Amino acid sequence: METKVGIIGLGIMGGAIAANLLERGWSVGGYDVSAASMEALKPLGLHAAGSVAELAADMPVLLMSLPNPQAAHAVAAGIAASGAPPRIVAEMSTLAIADKLALQAVLAGAGHTPLDCPLSGTGAQAKLRDLIVYASGDSGAIAGCQPLFADFARQAPDLGVYGNGSRMKFIANLLVAIHNVAAAEAMRLAVEAGLDPERVVEVIGPGAGGSRMFQMRAPMMASGVYEPATMRVAMWRKDMDIIAAFARDLNCPTPLFDLTAPIYAKALEMGLGDQDTAAVFEVMKSLAR
Repeated sequence: METKVGIIGLGIMGGAIAANLLERGWSVGGYDVSAASMEALKPLGLHAAGSVAELAADMPVLLMSLPNPQAAHAVAAGIAASGAPPRIVAEMSTLAIADKLALQAVLAGAGHTPLDCPLSGTGAQAKLRDLIVYASGDSGAIAGCQPLFADFARQAPDLGVYGNGSRMKFIANLLVAIHNVAAAEAMRLAVEAGLDPERVVEVIGPGAGGSRMFQMRAPMMASGVYEPATMRVAMWRKDMDIIAAFARDLNCPTPLFDLTAPIYAKALEMGLGDQDTAAVFEVMKSLAR
């Protein structure tokens, strides 16, 4: 495939992906409603587009990394109305299945090939190319995109029919929600027990009780520094609402996941919405003994 790609949405994830692809020699075009986000990547070689339509006209593959369904629908409509030749459009955000299917209909109706490709990993992992692309949709398009995915992620399994990528992402994020709160609970217990938090991070992380979330977030809990955020609490609450609705639709109980929801809600009440989700440790510290 051509080493040309357009990225729509240059926030924490999209910006890191763009930087990695530029470093790997890709010709990367980008568009974001924030001019500052595009300007920040220009020194690395980003070609800033003036609109979604302009980007679609130039790039054979488009990656969408957007913060909410409203933005995703607006971008899909812009691509569909652009008159661009058939493009592969990989939507990488975490959205409800109904939203993903609506995007598929709009893009396919305009002759494009939509892929549902949410990402597993944080912004910090994105910088290190330590992501997993949960790819679903047209198998030929997924196979053709493997060289692209390989330059910003460590895995990109083909999960079958369109929408399976999102279903897999919901399962992953359910575990993330639980493991993050579990790490905060364990770190508070460690502090109350008089243990050195830094030593706890060092010893527990690699052991049987550790997890990827513990390894990533416990150091932030130990230091009490939750910026820069790799996943903001406010954004995470959106993802949790999607997972909860998904489970309800399947009539599948999620008791542990449900117990984490008040912890994240309390973090928002405490004004920690713009902090990394590791800030739930502050909620644990605030709980009465």
